[in-house]
Amino acid sequence: QVQLVESGGGWVQAGGSLRLTCLVSGNIASADSMGWYRQALGKQREFVANIRSNNSTSYAVPVKGRFAISRDNAKNTVYLEMNSLKPEDTAVYYCAAIFGLSVTYGQGTQVTVSS
Repeated sequence: QVQLVESGGGWVQAGGSLRLTCLVSGNIASADSMGWYRQALGKQREFVANIRSNNSTSYAVPVKGRFAISRDNAKNTVYLEMNSLKPEDTAVYYCAAIFGLSVTYGQGTQVTVSS
């Protein structure tokens, strides 16, 4: 089973940018897709973005146009570039590896956006 380790979270003012990194202990090229999810305090975990094996991408409506997901198969790493951050983006962000019906998450990284 793959293991995922997120990094890059932190505190930023509204309008700022952060780049999250997900280092995977397995071959991400064999995954059906890699994704990012987030969970705000008191809310359910929600989809943010994913990137499939053919490099096609999908984004949740609230982040479309502001966030960009990318992958480096040679480094087994997935990135989430977050721009124009808003206070409502505050959450724990989780990287996910999807193999068929199996989803593995990392431990998460906190992103806090102040107004």
